[in-house]
Amino acid sequence: MTQNIFEFVVYMLHACADKWSQMPAQVYKTLTHSGCISQLLVPYYDILHTQGTAFVVSDIEEFLSARGVSV
Repeated sequence: MTQNIFEFVVYMLHACADKWSQMPAQVYKTLTHSGCISQLLVPYYDILHTQGTAFVVSDIEEFLSARGVSV
């Protein structure tokens, strides 16, 4: 994982934590266990990092919902 991807993932963890009123550590556990980081954020970084924060958070919510994970 490059530095840019790492920074993007951390930024999105905090964006989700803010929206969901959760601690970043809890969001990290949710995203890790669901595969969101390894199956969405990292592989699609080139596309996602060009989108707005709200759009990416919405994509993350859709990813989690499709896997039966609630936030």
